[in-house]
Amino acid sequence: MYLFFIIVPLILFPAFGESIPDYDKPYSPIFTDKPFYSWTDKIKMTIIAPSWNTDKDLIDSIGNTQDHPIKISTREHSLEPYRFTETDVNSGIFTAEVILTGFAHDVDGDGTIDTTPRTMGTGPTSGFLEVDRDSAVTISFEFADGVILTESAPVRWNAGTIQFTQEVYLLDEIVTVRIIDSDMNLNPEALDHIPIQISSDSDIAGFEVDGIETSESSGMFVATFSLSQSSTTSGSRLYSIPGDKISAKYDDYTLPKPYSVSDNLALETFALVDSSIPPIDRIDNLPIQFSDALGNSLESFSPDNSLQIVGTIVNPNEFDQKFVYLIQVKNENNIVESISWVQGELSSGQSLDVSQSWIPKNSGNYAIETFVWNSLGDPTVLAPIMSSLITVE
Repeated sequence: MYLFFIIVPLILFPAFGESIPDYDKPYSPIFTDKPFYSWTDKIKMTIIAPSWNTDKDLIDSIGNTQDHPIKISTREHSLEPYRFTETDVNSGIFTAEVILTGFAHDVDGDGTIDTTPRTMGTGPTSGFLEVDRDSAVTISFEFADGVILTESAPVRWNAGTIQFTQEVYLLDEIVTVRIIDSDMNLNPEALDHIPIQISSDSDIAGFEVDGIETSESSGMFVATFSLSQSSTTSGSRLYSIPGDKISAKYDDYTLPKPYSVSDNLALETFALVDSSIPPIDRIDNLPIQFSDALGNSLESFSPDNSLQIVGTIVNPNEFDQKFVYLIQVKNENNIVESISWVQGELSSGQSLDVSQSWIPKNSGNYAIETFVWNSLGDPTVLAPIMSSLITVE
């Protein structure tokens, strides 16, 4: 009897059906693109799951079945199952996005709700999820039967900031104001707008300018406007003169704790306005004149007789100029015997005579000086000092 053996070659074919994940070593880290989010952010999520790369030639999906679902949830709302898709064939890396839609809230104080809260979508980029001010979003993935992996990211409101990009602006410069408030990125797929109130010392009413988001989800808003020293406020042009303080104000209605949801806070920033003309050339300070009470010119002076010290200032520039004009009398011992001042505003090209009565009590030599400053609180010199020496005898 002969025994015959038929040898059949064993050919191993790689299997690409659903892999069985390793229950003992579940490797599937979950990542979010930010450590925390605002209430209307877009959340970009990544799951690294090489054992769920079931077909090396196709883009795989995970999470969209009831057997091994992915759930995106807050305390009150959830999306389940939610589909993640592979970034490339055979990558084993799966991604998805969800847009947070906040809750019903008026973000600018006009009495109108500015959000559209909703929870809907199945992924990977079609999801919308309602969320409260102080909450968290949790991504949970049933990696294998009974093995659930999770990752959470907090959601919170943030305090906004506002600032001018410069501390001082010249009259011919464009003024830029910047607001950073991620809570006002209400639509992470479009440019959002916020109102900003602009004013100056010369025009306290001012106007409202539109702050425009710098990119679709930056949460940074920028507005620009110009300055005018010769015409009233109009459009995006603010009436302001050198020495003015300009203001930008924004009301933040999305404040973090300990503020309540119904609280709001006015955020304000300031900058100064100046001219390219040096301060010392802003006003012409003319020589001092002396006269009697009737306005007749005086050439000699005697004790106990009243005289008028007359100074003249001129605004040679094309913009209005605030000023304070001081007249000072010092005796030959350098002691001040008289000082007076007047403050006001000179329009372009205006000339102003300033007169001060003084009665010398004693004979001697006296120095009469005049000063032109921006203000008593800001003694920026607007013209050279004018001085005259007289002898009382």
